[in-house]
Amino acid sequence: MCVNSCMSHPDLQSYDFIVINSSGGKDSQAMLSHLVAVCDMLRVPRERLVVAHADLGRMEWEGTRELAERQAAHFGLRFEVVSRSQNLLEQVRERRRKLDGKGKRDAPAWPSSSARYCTSDHKRDQIAKLLTRLSREAGRPVRILSCMGIRAAESPARRKREPFSHDRRATNSKRTVDVWLPIHHWSAAQVWAEIQSSGVESHPAYALGMPRLRCVFCVFASEAALMVAGKHNPELLAEYVEVEREVRSSFKRDLRLAEIQGRLLAGEEPPEVATWEDAA
Repeated sequence: MCVNSCMSHPDLQSYDFIVINSSGGKDSQAMLSHLVAVCDMLRVPRERLVVAHADLGRMEWEGTRELAERQAAHFGLRFEVVSRSQNLLEQVRERRRKLDGKGKRDAPAWPSSSARYCTSDHKRDQIAKLLTRLSREAGRPVRILSCMGIRAAESPARRKREPFSHDRRATNSKRTVDVWLPIHHWSAAQVWAEIQSSGVESHPAYALGMPRLRCVFCVFASEAALMVAGKHNPELLAEYVEVEREVRSSFKRDLRLAEIQGRLLAGEEPPEVATWEDAA
């Protein structure tokens, strides 16, 4: 098996489960369509393919979970949902209390590039629970390929990601887990071309101007993206602003959501979103 950046695909036949991480967004949607085609070509039974959605609840755009399920159903694939019992805003409040208890009253409470607990706690760790469940279902040691729709063009950090890697953290005596980024080298144009050719619906947030989906308000989003998100989700924005006040910490190091809310209430229209964020 070729495992360098030039590989076309790993030995898909050798895996007991191929877990397709789906946010419901454009990249995971394109990856899903592409993977199904590749697996069909290689005669990998669709029963081995599992679409996994880490549900973020009210923190993600409305209808995201349902859309991800419809996308999986379009290809006749098994769909699994995992989630954390505590949502992000509750976690931010708890983090503030813990920081205060340690005397760190000035420490930021929100996730950041140096404390990306939103990704680890609400996505990666929840998907790991599904991997455990799949291992138990098999009743024997299994090989699992976890696929993610991460693209190099999205940011310098993602450009450095290896398209194929072994997940030592998720591997144990019950399972061997590898990670594959099937569309790592794709452009946004290729993503949308794949979606259009598949005939599967995408989330309406893109038509509003959002370049990415997932969390409505993301700490890695640009100011313009936060403006668009705030315009179409004013009630959730108000809740974030209240939490921002409670935890005495700005949503982003150099930007408070209260500022976004104030500009929108003043009638300012969101600008076109040119980029997402180079730190994402």
